[in-house]
Amino acid sequence: MKSISSRLAVASAAVLFATRIAEAHPGHAGHGGLTAGFAHPFSGTDHILAMIAVGLLAVQIGRRAIWILPLTFVTLMTAGGFANLAGVVVPWVEQGIVASVLVLGLMITLAAKRMSIVIPLFLVGLFAIFHGYAHVAEMRAGASPADYAMGFITATAILHSVGICLGLAARRFTSHQLIRLSGAAIAGYGLLLLTGLIAA
Repeated sequence: MKSISSRLAVASAAVLFATRIAEAHPGHAGHGGLTAGFAHPFSGTDHILAMIAVGLLAVQIGRRAIWILPLTFVTLMTAGGFANLAGVVVPWVEQGIVASVLVLGLMITLAAKRMSIVIPLFLVGLFAIFHGYAHVAEMRAGASPADYAMGFITATAILHSVGICLGLAARRFTSHQLIRLSGAAIAGYGLLLLTGLIAA
């Protein structure tokens, strides 16, 4: 049992800290096109962890949540991006992104198999708007919005899929224990971001 717990802790830490290779929002320089749109969700640990967390939370809740939560995130993330293009002002975007890491991590840690999907669905949709708005804020002037959006939508779907695959594998072998540990690690990282002890 001790060996299993140690492995779970190491795996959870690895999922968290491996994302540091992205070096979180390097300069916010802004680039255009399909490739840049694809790259932006990988440009910050906050984006990476929040999107993986959606997949993990979907597995933790189970049933229809496995496809409803990711689909909701992608849909409202795209809406948030278009809101930016339309000139709609969305306040507290960076704060909302940081909150998404903390709150989604906590929800993964606390979620039960029979948890209602209503509150997670609302929060996932809300956080998605912030992420989409931030993605488009980095789009270079003159770039194709459609290409850029296709890029970050594809990257987001991949990150959700990573979270789902990790969650399903963890559930198969550890009965949700590893998922909860991963959620706690994500929430801890979100708390560090919120307190300013680390930068996004």
